[in-house]
Amino acid sequence: MIKGFGGIFWRTKNLEDVKKWYSEVLKIEINDWNMTIIKPDSGNETIFSFFTEDDTYFPTEQQVMLNFEVYNLDETIEHLEQIGVPLEKKKEVSEFGQFIWIKDPEGRLVELWEK
Repeated sequence: MIKGFGGIFWRTKNLEDVKKWYSEVLKIEINDWNMTIIKPDSGNETIFSFFTEDDTYFPTEQQVMLNFEVYNLDETIEHLEQIGVPLEKKKEVSEFGQFIWIKDPEGRLVELWEK
């Protein structure tokens, strides 16, 4: 029944600041309709996962956490350091890949992942 992940939508307090941050930090170009289309490469996958209200994987006051797969996490970390974006969680390596966290301008944790 499900062909793919259709989109992620959320409200923001300062649209222009958030658009600029996602463009500069994650290189996601947001168009005049305040959106972008990300077309994953063949073999990419999107994880859709539920967490209980009290799960501590990410802050309980944050209802949703975005996870973006990156091509090279070390290069991504270097880019973040160059533009002054601090890591909220240093690189973690597990059987699922490598992960870091950063915060967007409104304090939402964003997870970056290399498989």
